[in-house]
Amino acid sequence: MAGERAEAAAWRRRMRAELLARRQALGEEERRRATARILAHLEDLRPALSPPVAFYWPIRGEVDLRGFADRLAAAGTVLALPVIVARAAPMEFWRWEPGAAMAEGVWKIPIPAVRDPLSPRTVLLPLVGFDAAGYRLGYGGGYYDHTLAVLRPRPLLIGVGYGFSRLATIRPERHDRRLDLVVTEEGVERFPAEDEPVRRASPPCCGEDVDPVRTGLPPNEGTPPEG
Repeated sequence: MAGERAEAAAWRRRMRAELLARRQALGEEERRRATARILAHLEDLRPALSPPVAFYWPIRGEVDLRGFADRLAAAGTVLALPVIVARAAPMEFWRWEPGAAMAEGVWKIPIPAVRDPLSPRTVLLPLVGFDAAGYRLGYGGGYYDHTLAVLRPRPLLIGVGYGFSRLATIRPERHDRRLDLVVTEEGVERFPAEDEPVRRASPPCCGEDVDPVRTGLPPNEGTPPEG
């Protein structure tokens, strides 16, 4: 069993490195076109995004949602950013709005300068990879997994990434949390709730197909805070 877990962990490290390299290698025009399509799909999903909505500050070639967040804020949506507050502890989500004063957080990622914690009802998570069952491959730190395990009520979980990041499986472990939706330039993919049996992922869908009722260990130094 220990050997199997070690082999799976090594496999995930290889997949993570390959996907990150591919993401970093995207050309400027290719990234611009993919981002535009991703943001269009997110606009279709806006009726399903119950506030507060948590998003992320982009690093390492992640899809940049800041313009989308600006539009949500202009419509009156309460927003928040994830903040690492301690080792071996869940993250907090601090209120953010356009023009808010920012400070430098862990790994120099910008965070709100004022601590105003919120409990998000919707979380937009960055993806390194994702699989056919709705599990997400992050940087390996586990921050999101540990944070999502304690959030009550459970928020709507929406992964955001590129279509090439889709894997047959990420070889999930018991602590991994299944996403509700994944948004890529190819469309919106929906997955069963965590208490439903895993069959297969839904094909890409439109925003009106999303059910709004569904809204209901630290890494090594140098590892960004993505689980």
